[in-house]
Amino acid sequence: MAIHNSKCEPVQVKSRRRMLKQLGIGFGGIATAGMLGRSAPVEASGGILSATHHLPRARRVIFLFQSGGPSQMDTFDYKPELNAKHGTQLPAEVRMGQRLTAMSGNQTSLPLVGSPFKFQQHGESGIWMSELLPHMAKVADELCVIKSVHTDAINHGPAVTLVQTGSQFPGRPSIGGWISYGLGAENEDLPPFVVMVTKDKGGQPLVSRLWGSGFLPSKNQGVRFRSGKDPILYLGNPSGIDPQTRQRMLTALRDLHEMQIEKGANPEIENKISQYDLAFRMQSSVPEATRIEDEPEHVLKKYGEDVRNPGSYAANCLLARRLAERDVRFIQLYHQGWDQHGNLVKSLSRQCQETDQPTAALLSDLKERGLLEDTLVVWGGEFGRTNYCQGKLRNDNFGRDHHPRCFTMWMAGGGVKGGINYGKTGPLCYNIAENPVHVFDIQATLMHLLGIDHERLTFKYQGRHFRLTDVGGKVVHPILA
Repeated sequence: MAIHNSKCEPVQVKSRRRMLKQLGIGFGGIATAGMLGRSAPVEASGGILSATHHLPRARRVIFLFQSGGPSQMDTFDYKPELNAKHGTQLPAEVRMGQRLTAMSGNQTSLPLVGSPFKFQQHGESGIWMSELLPHMAKVADELCVIKSVHTDAINHGPAVTLVQTGSQFPGRPSIGGWISYGLGAENEDLPPFVVMVTKDKGGQPLVSRLWGSGFLPSKNQGVRFRSGKDPILYLGNPSGIDPQTRQRMLTALRDLHEMQIEKGANPEIENKISQYDLAFRMQSSVPEATRIEDEPEHVLKKYGEDVRNPGSYAANCLLARRLAERDVRFIQLYHQGWDQHGNLVKSLSRQCQETDQPTAALLSDLKERGLLEDTLVVWGGEFGRTNYCQGKLRNDNFGRDHHPRCFTMWMAGGGVKGGINYGKTGPLCYNIAENPVHVFDIQATLMHLLGIDHERLTFKYQGRHFRLTDVGGKVVHPILA
């Protein structure tokens, strides 16, 4: 871990060529030495920060992104008054003329719809959860439930992009990219930023720019781990190519890159060399990290039956824990399907069934291994759902539209208080009543827990100094342990 002080200066950028001369070893030799079991010096892969801005509470982040917008009043935000007014119209003094999506904005009737699910308080903290989350209920005292999150976007594309990159417009670096850029890697044999997407899920599309590097160096983009025998595409050697042959190829490629550097410095060439180097080492580190067959039976059982299905949410949660204990800096999981415009009862029940047990297992697994105290786990989507019904209200089949005005996210571990609620929505769960938390505030708090001042980690691009939180964001200090 970095040395901590109150100041943080950028590390002097050295050319790869000069570094290799100083070490007296070629890049191919560095990688091959690790593959063949010989000891050899390995280049440190630090970020732009020579030290964190302040003492961090977390060393790594696992972001469990629930794409589509989970319904807050059917999961964590219990609203008995909403239930009592089920079927009545959304009061004008509650809506206050706020815009609606095109999907429900032309409705002549906006009937309130209470949650059909039972709620109970759990743990010593008494956190309310719906019956859809029986496993999460067992770890209630680990959760910091933030009920007053709000966002600027009302549709999926801009809203997801805002949460993941700090802008509604495509092209900005992802949150994991910023963390990789600032802090670098702790494990030199694995990427600092790994992405996993639950396979075979419908819903709003997820595109690679959500975990891209934007205008940051390309080495800071997320590396996607896929299901199947090849978690990373094109990582393995072709048939008939052994490590020694691959070493000779990489050495020759390095020489060609060095010739390009002689003609003129180009940071992207340096990045390419670094990425080829890492990819070579990952040929052995990735299969070892993703081999869940090594896990004891009682651990597999904890995550549920679906854990044996590669690419499932359960399998990805277990892989997240394995990557966390191998010091991967930022681990991003995406799970689609939370966009319940209709048939909410059946669809939301299915979503919770897929995610409840693996999410709770991840938290308890991290805690049992002593990892939760320095691993920040974040759960949430891009916005919430409306308290009124989209379309015609039927008791057995209704839906909820997008709602950016208030929704719920939670954090656990990594320096946040467990067993607390923060923020409060109104009795009908339409507006925020206390302690609003913007998406930028979530991002600022996440960075703060990693030891980063979100206003000081910047990158100059097209004449402007950009940062993840743009011109907003404040750390939510009351939730910090």
